[in-house]
Amino acid sequence: MTRNNPRADGWRPAGAVEGGPPAEAVSAAPKPPDSAVPFRALLAFTLMLLIPPQTYLPVLAPMRAALIAAVVAIFTHLFDRFVHRQPLIVLSREIRIVLALVGWAILTLPFSYWPGGSVNFLLGFYFKTIAIFWLVGATVTTVGRLRQVAWALSLMAAPLAASAVKEYLSGSFFRGRIVGFDAPLTGNPNDLALMLNLILPLTLALVVLQRRAIVRRFLLVVVFLDVTAIILTLSRAGFLTLAATLGLYAWTFARRLGWSWVLGAAIFAVLCFSVVPHGYWDRVGTITDINADPTGSAQNRWSDTVAAARYVLENPVIGAGVGMNALALNQERGPTWMVVHNVFLEYATELGIPGLVLFLMLLVASLKSAGSVQRLAAGVPGLEEVFYLAQGVRASLVAFVVSAFFYPVGYHF
Repeated sequence: MTRNNPRADGWRPAGAVEGGPPAEAVSAAPKPPDSAVPFRALLAFTLMLLIPPQTYLPVLAPMRAALIAAVVAIFTHLFDRFVHRQPLIVLSREIRIVLALVGWAILTLPFSYWPGGSVNFLLGFYFKTIAIFWLVGATVTTVGRLRQVAWALSLMAAPLAASAVKEYLSGSFFRGRIVGFDAPLTGNPNDLALMLNLILPLTLALVVLQRRAIVRRFLLVVVFLDVTAIILTLSRAGFLTLAATLGLYAWTFARRLGWSWVLGAAIFAVLCFSVVPHGYWDRVGTITDINADPTGSAQNRWSDTVAAARYVLENPVIGAGVGMNALALNQERGPTWMVVHNVFLEYATELGIPGLVLFLMLLVASLKSAGSVQRLAAGVPGLEEVFYLAQGVRASLVAFVVSAFFYPVGYHF
């Protein structure tokens, strides 16, 4: 998960750090200001990952702009830390868990179904995810930067959602569904729904915080686009994740902002769901009645889930090797070369119960970090922005947890 939340101490009100009453500013211990270059390069990387320039200008494909931006971000951050004589890597709780998880993946390489394939998976994919995970936690260290991340992701989500609406209105379907956005993390409708669901809580946080009416209306349009696009993907997991996010925010609105916000949110939700396409509720209904799915998708996913669970029971300690759950499932239920659509079973199948436990520890630690920031900022004058941005991060993590039961994205975020 690239959402490496800042540790609670790094966002603690200054007075609380010293043991006194909460102060207005949020800061950690005094330290030299870090360079803005790594953070800006990280934003550039995110933009190029979600909206690849080569999609519109194919001539740029050989440049690998996203890789260049990531390398610039990493090396400029390391250089800045070196110049200021600071530790190159801060071993936060989350980073220590990640290192243990990677260590276990490396330790089990000799037992992999395909050791060479696992090595390639680590070097070519997982290590890149971990690098970005570390970079987010190392550079998004102020409220201002977290706000910029929320705005950047919200603005990037708008064209993703708009493309989904355009595909639906133009009747551009593949097997009865719209296609995804032409980007690494949104290449099919399910992945597009996932990405929009992960960004949506941050946009909702900005809606609550925004005081200018025109800007709030713009953000509400973005939210409407996001929700509409999630619905139009016909993603069952997308629906469940969206319902969890909207339910979480309705509860928050009722507790902190009053029932007028809940009423407004309910009216807004009705408007969003007014665009539900024909057959949508029939497809959603297959969540509980998998045999009613005429495409066979729900039945296949359930069959793979059962096969993966059976494999884990037979191999509880050493799994099939990182990146190799498709091979394990081939052995368990026949060769289809499909991966299990469940993050937790993905880890358990590949890295055994120890790997799953480490991943769960990482999830819990991240949720606790965001939650501790919320608690520290709750009710403190001047820290409303910290509270709602932290809530947005936490809600995004909750959205990931819900979607993790239906997606094979254990090493993507």
